Amino acid sequence: MTGHGELAEVTALDYVEPLRTGGSLPAVVETDDYGTYVVKFHAAAQGRKALVAEVLVGELARRLGLRVPELVLIRFDPAVAAHEPDQEVQDLHRASAGLNLGMDYLPGATDFRPGQDGVDISPEEAGRVVWFDALVGNVDRTVRNPNLMVWHRRLWLIDHGAALIFHHRWEGADEAVAKAYDLSAHALGGYAPDVAAADGVLAPLVTDGLLREVVAEVPEEWLVPEEGHPTPDDLRAAYVRHLSARVARSAEWIPRCFATAEELAAADAAKRARTLAGRPAWLQHVRG
Repeated sequence: MTGHGELAEVTALDYVEPLRTGGSLPAVVETDDYGTYVVKFHAAAQGRKALVAEVLVGELARRLGLRVPELVLIRFDPAVAAHEPDQEVQDLHRASAGLNLGMDYLPGATDFRPGQDGVDISPEEAGRVVWFDALVGNVDRTVRNPNLMVWHRRLWLIDHGAALIFHHRWEGADEAVAKAYDLSAHALGGYAPDVAAADGVLAPLVTDGLLREVVAEVPEEWLVPEEGHPTPDDLRAAYVRHLSARVARSAEWIPRCFATAEELAAADAAKRARTLAGRPAWLQHVRG
């Protein structure tokens, strides 16, 4: 078993099943370390940058004390899944031969639903998750799509491929340093998140040294050079500069307002009304 930074590298030995809950078509595999992982493929629609975000965000969250399933690097041979009948999935597997990302499979874990019984979430914990999502620009943890799991009555953070929005357009990254993302519909907004307290505790921990440690976890082959960042090391340094500058200006982007259940329902109703208004009269009775 070899490593990139501290992430272990394992090899997929058995293909268990595909997961069709998201657009990236991940799969469950068993590996040579006797583990079971959800593997995310580098040839999925979101590409390697989604895997970069998964590693950077997941490993930074772990170092800040948030619960994230263990991440590993998975060597995947499409022959392992030769029995998969779906042609689209087969095509994805063939295009993803080589190094992919694995997330520890949590047996018996369930999707988190805001307001559900049996999960004790304090304002402190909610505040830390909200603060962290604001730092990394993760707008994909909403009441409609929480991307949180419940395992042994505790919250676990998953699916961070949509975070780090700035790295999809590096020329605009400087402008995004102090950007305040709309987290009013955050999945934990109803738990009185103490974001100010989280800022006081977590912001001092996000040092350049910690960020360099985290970016070192990303495999070089996923850091594809682009204009302004001609080498993987340049890209690593750019991630460190951006997140370091962003945490220094947390007072400008810290979330302060969260929508109530009534406000979210009203927003949904207004959206449906706008959708219906744009349809021909004969279609307006069909639910959007």
